[in-house]
Amino acid sequence: MVAVVGSSKDALKCLLMLALASAMPAMASGPGGPSPGRPDRGYGYVHDTVPAVPWSIHVFRVSRARRDLAFTTTLGRGDRLGMGTVSEQMRRFPAELGTPLAAVNGDFYVSEPEPLGDPRDLQIRDGELVSAPTGHAVLWLDASGAPRSTNVVSRFRVVWPDGTSTPFGLNELREPGAAVLYSAAVGAKAWSEDGTDLILERHGTNTWLPLRAGTEFTARVREARTGGGAPVQPDTLVLSLGPRLGDALKQAVPGAVLRLVTETVPDLSGVTTAIGGGPTLVRNGRPMEWSGFLLRHPRTAIGWNDEQIFLVEVDGRQGDLSVGMTFPELAEYLVKLGCREAINLDGGGSATMWALGQIVNSPSEGQERAGANSLVVYLRRPQPAETDRTP
Repeated sequence: MVAVVGSSKDALKCLLMLALASAMPAMASGPGGPSPGRPDRGYGYVHDTVPAVPWSIHVFRVSRARRDLAFTTTLGRGDRLGMGTVSEQMRRFPAELGTPLAAVNGDFYVSEPEPLGDPRDLQIRDGELVSAPTGHAVLWLDASGAPRSTNVVSRFRVVWPDGTSTPFGLNELREPGAAVLYSAAVGAKAWSEDGTDLILERHGTNTWLPLRAGTEFTARVREARTGGGAPVQPDTLVLSLGPRLGDALKQAVPGAVLRLVTETVPDLSGVTTAIGGGPTLVRNGRPMEWSGFLLRHPRTAIGWNDEQIFLVEVDGRQGDLSVGMTFPELAEYLVKLGCREAINLDGGGSATMWALGQIVNSPSEGQERAGANSLVVYLRRPQPAETDRTP
């Protein structure tokens, strides 16, 4: 952990300009890492260094003109919540989607108590809603594939037969006075220890699984169990109610039809990829402002403009290699890189970049730290009519 060194803002900008000047030629040759591929492919990796600080910065750029390049998120244990390194998550990457090109660690996560692997904020993976928003900054890609970000708030709720409603969380530990909905992404059973677990099944022919953001559908209570840990099947949901939800528990009976709402503010209906993070670093081409004593740490971020998207990882806590960045330093760097918008992802010992088949950065703990999820850019698997397309 290294504190901010005393330096003027002009000196910092000078260092950043020098860093970018060295990075631009390197974008084609990719020193310090694997060859990024031909420049006309629309993606590339560069290892940027600023010895005077020192900084070691890893950048993977993606052209937004390439319609066969896409972003997705992964879970720590492949098809379910849990912990896994970025390398492990890439080894589990679904072959049916295509070929992963680069990945960075994702959202912050709940580290205590067990079970591990609950992302702090919203996550949508290939259209499936797996974690609820909690009000922090979120990155998502809209229907056209354009990146967007802002703070997202949950309006998730269950509406009972009498018309009253109860807010619920998603795939997380449940408190005694709360309700949490569990899908198969949580694993074999609900993360609950007491209260009442309602096993829900599809009601009629209405919308059902996988869970999606911005939907409203009904479900029938197949069974009510006490004691927690109800089994979760691919075709069922479990709504777990804490023992303090007295009024709701009175209506939690087999055969009851409930209405489930996965509304968010802003509305993310139809979004297929989203991941939480924060804080926002760049807005409308301007770095955000911070006050108080700021520390340098390893950082991970994603930024973009109208032409390109940038995955960025800054090594840190290694005095002979890289001391890390403060939020203002990272925001300035992203602006100089050309980003009009950018948000921070988890950093510290979690900060990791995987590119073109291998880890390219130097994790601060000497090895990869397991995390809850990752953000991945991949080359879509060609469809039959696209087999003649050059990768």
